[in-house]
Parts: sequence; C-alpha cells; structure tokens
Amino acid sequence: MLQNLREKIAREARFVRTFGTILSRIRKAKPNVENTIPDAIERWVRERPHRDALVDGDRTLTYRQMDELANRVARWAQAQGVRRGDVVGLMMSNRLEYVCMWLGVLKMGGVCALINSHLRGVPLAHSVRTSGCKHLIIGGEHADQWASGVSTLEDPPVVWEQNPPGVEAGIEGARSFDETLSALSGAPLSADVRRGVMCQESAIYIYTSGTTGLPKAAKITHIRGLNMMHGFAGAMGSNETDRIYVPMPLYHGTGGMGGVGAALTVGACLVIRDKFSASHFWTDIVQHRCTMFTYVGELCRYLVNSPPHPDERRHRIRCCMGNGLRPEVWEGFRDRFRLPHIVEFYGSSEGNVAFFNIDDKVGSVGRLPPYTRNIMNVRVVEFDVEREEVVRNADGRVIECAPGQTGKVIGLIDESKPGGRFDGYADPQATRKKILTDAFKPGDRWFRSGDLLSRDADGYFYFVDRIGDTFRWKGENVATSEVTEVLSVFEAIDEVNVYGVQIPGADGRAGMAAIVAPEDLNLEALYTHVSRDLAAFARPLFLRRRAAMEVTGTLKHRKVDLVKEGFDPSAIDEPLFMRDDVSKTFVPLTEEMHAGIIAGTVRV
Repeated sequence: MLQNLREKIAREARFVRTFGTILSRIRKAKPNVENTIPDAIERWVRERPHRDALVDGDRTLTYRQMDELANRVARWAQAQGVRRGDVVGLMMSNRLEYVCMWLGVLKMGGVCALINSHLRGVPLAHSVRTSGCKHLIIGGEHADQWASGVSTLEDPPVVWEQNPPGVEAGIEGARSFDETLSALSGAPLSADVRRGVMCQESAIYIYTSGTTGLPKAAKITHIRGLNMMHGFAGAMGSNETDRIYVPMPLYHGTGGMGGVGAALTVGACLVIRDKFSASHFWTDIVQHRCTMFTYVGELCRYLVNSPPHPDERRHRIRCCMGNGLRPEVWEGFRDRFRLPHIVEFYGSSEGNVAFFNIDDKVGSVGRLPPYTRNIMNVRVVEFDVEREEVVRNADGRVIECAPGQTGKVIGLIDESKPGGRFDGYADPQATRKKILTDAFKPGDRWFRSGDLLSRDADGYFYFVDRIGDTFRWKGENVATSEVTEVLSVFEAIDEVNVYGVQIPGADGRAGMAAIVAPEDLNLEALYTHVSRDLAAFARPLFLRRRAAMEVTGTLKHRKVDLVKEGFDPSAIDEPLFMRDDVSKTFVPLTEEMHAGIIAGTVRV
C-alpha cells in the first residue's frame, strides 16, 4: 500500500513538472504579438552561432550558416514579389536545405506549403493547386513525379529546382534555385522585413488525407507551430546539449515540426536522414552522437524485427518520442534497445487535441489527469460507428463516455485555453466539417477528431481505431476514396470496395481492395496503373476478386464483413492476390505466403 502511494505521488510529481514546463513554453506564444517561428530560432543564431544546427550525413550547418542560407531564401522570395501571407510550395526529400527553405519563406512573412514528396499525379496536382502557391521549390530527385502531375494544372506555378549533391538538373522548364541563391546575400535581414506579422497568421501548410480522398492543407499558424515545437521540446526535456535524430519525412508534423522544434527552439542539433533505414538507424545514432530521436510506430516495428546490430546498445539515447507505437511492440522495443524513456503522444497537425505519455505507461497514447479537465477540455463521447456520428441524448446533447468505454475524442475550440485554437484548413468547407456544435450546451464548438479512443480512471488514453474510410499505413493516412477512384478507372474493373486489414505486429492497416473483374484481368497492367497514380503507401497490398459486390439498402458497399474476413486464403473461397514489388505484378496469395505474413517472415 505504501509503495503504491509513493509511486502515485512520484507519477503525479513528474506529470505536474513536465506539464508545467510545456504550459510555460506555449503560453509565451500569443495570437496578437509579433513573436513568430523565425524569432524563436533566431535567438539561438545570436547566442550560439557556431554550434551545430543541422547535420545530414557528412554535411553540417552551424546556426549561423543555417541562418545565412535562410536569409538568401528570404531575399529570393522578396525578389519574386512574395509578400506577407503569400504561399510558396516546397517539395523536397529530407536534407539540410529543407528546413532552411521554409525558414527563409517565413522570415519574409510568407507561408510555406510542405508538399508530400511521395505524391504524384492527381493528388500532387491537387496539393499544389489548393495551396495557392505561385512558386514551387522542388527537389530535382522528384522530376518524374512532377511530370506526372503538372499536365493537370491549369495554371502551374513557377518551378525552381533545388538539387541535392550528385543529382543533375532534370525538371523541364524549371529555373535553377541553387544558382539564384548563390548570387544573394546571407547577411541578417532588416527588422522591418516581417514587421507586423502576428503569431495568429499562417506560417506553414501541412497536408493530411481526409475522407474526400485528396490531401487537405492544414493551416499551421505561428502560434500553432510554436505550440507543437515547444510541446515536443517540453515533453522530451530537450536542451542545447542534445542531438536529435529525425529519419522521418520533414513534411509531416511529427518530424517536420515536432522533431525540428525540439531541437531548434532550444539551441540543440537536428540530425536529418533522407529516409528511414533499419540497417543504418543505429549506425547513424552512434556516429552522430545522438541523444534523442523521433519515431512513428512502423519504424519501431521494423527495428524490432531487424537482425541484431552491433550498435543497437552502444547509443547515448535518453529519450525518444513519437506516435503509433503498438502495445505488442512496445516492451520488446524498449528492452531490446535499452531505451530509458519513451514518450508516446496523441495529436494531429490540424486538431486541438493533444496529450503526452510522459511516464512510460505501456500502450497509452497520453494522459490527462482529472485535475487538468478544465484546462485542456478534451472529452471522449459516445459514437455510433455504423452511422458514423456522435450519439445525442433526448435533449440533443452528446454523451461523455465512462472510463473504459470507447468513443470519439473531441476538443473544445476556445482560444483562451492552451492549445484550444482550431485554425482548420485552407479549404473553409473542410474546416466546417470538422466542427461539432451544440455538444454540451448551446453554441459551444468542438473539434471533431477522426479517432476512437478510450480513457481509464487515472486519465490514461488508449487509441482504438480510426473512424470512417481513412486508415493508416506506413505512417501515412490512406483515404479509400482516393484508391477507389484510381482502381475504378482501370478498364477491366467494374466495381471496387477498398478497406484496411490488420496484420499482426504491423502499424495501422494494410490496403485491400475487393474488385468485380474478369478472370483474365491483366494483373501486370493493373500493377503499373496503381504504381503510376498512387503513392507507394496507398497502393493496395491485397486484392480480392468477386463475382458481385454486397451493398446496403442505401447502395453503400458493405465493409464490415470484408474487414473481419481479412486476407486468409484458407477462410475465403474467392481468388486473393498480393502485390509483388519484385516481379511488378499481383501474384496469387497462397496459404504459405499468408502464414509467412502472419509470422513476420514475409516483410510487408
């Protein structure tokens, strides 16, 4: 009894200390002040100009060098007529220059749209179009992707090609960004350049998949961006001595805002990897003397399933932070690699619901004790999964879930509360759809998350599932309507029903499509089709050929039974196929292959 009491007191003390640190940092960002993201970073340019800021392989930029490159970008933007509130698109793979590009645009009071560098075709064109950008900085490594989407743009932006070392210019009609920057000064900018730019103004667009099937541009204002950046720094406890490894896409909120912010808002060093590699992960960590890293759940699973590595316990890691770490992977990940502190969090780029698991509670995505109820204003409410709407009582009010009950998580929209803002999307209609009104009382407004969670009596939250037609795979949101659209236009396919299926140990759900198609369906041509028009993470892993599709009384495709049946050939009497990226086709899914997937010996 006494031991349990001591543990409880220690837990609460740790929470109050960390929670207080986070609140004290984010409260410095207020809507109507001239305190922007560049201001938070420029402090360390002045105080620690010669300290490492960015590392990418054998390339390093100090804080002064990073600032000089960002200043050149700012002068480029000024020369192109980019003014306060104007949008510049950025589509590049991870490298040193990435952070400098958006930082330079922000220094001029502009907005930078971080385009998902895995997109191609229609989704890519849609992202560029909805950003409203007149100029697009694009890495030369994405020449083919750009060519697949530019033809559908009625008024394409001016394209500026920025190339990594060893990549030659290859984007037709593009201007050389590198040559242009080399002629510009990196000296500090005048204080008048962004005078009047307020913290409540837009800074960055981060794209998120929605139920429309096409990416939506979430508006990250300076205040929201600072909250994300300071939130990560506070939860991780980062300081100027840390070196934080980010092997995740910098166009994502977790790596691109959280990881970057945990480093650059405290004067620490950000170590960038172009893309995650299980075989190089621990080598990078040791070589660059990293003390922290950010993750998504899939990364953790890959590491746990990888062969032993000589550096996997030689590291100096004291904390890692991310989301999507599945309970069945958690302890093996922690114990195998001797990780002293794992901070799992819950949140989204656009939402106002966020919390952190700061005391290593296995399986929890975060905690809000009862005494924070009136500070954070997060609720879990009853939700009808079949009808996909919140449940209301006889008075028309939503019903809060009891501890242990699964429901939809919502967050009160109230600018007086820490993190209570909801800035929405570039598309006003998409913003309106995410707002729940008259929930607990007339006129109140709440952000609708797309997730089902449960909460226990101690305030720990547990992720249950995503709502509707969007599922998560490989750390990305996959909208079934987008995949359905691509498959439906393939000539031989008559009908399509796309859904996600669970694979033991995998993060999220793998894409599967039930299709009505002839027996002589050209599977090689179908593979080429989906590879051309869908990002890698959105391409179906499994196909199920059917004679007819089951529908509801309102002519909606039935998914529940298909999801339950999964992809087991021994339980399904219809032809099943699996995508084979080696032979570049879909091959028959055998019971032996199925067993290998379940056992984890066949990598998906």
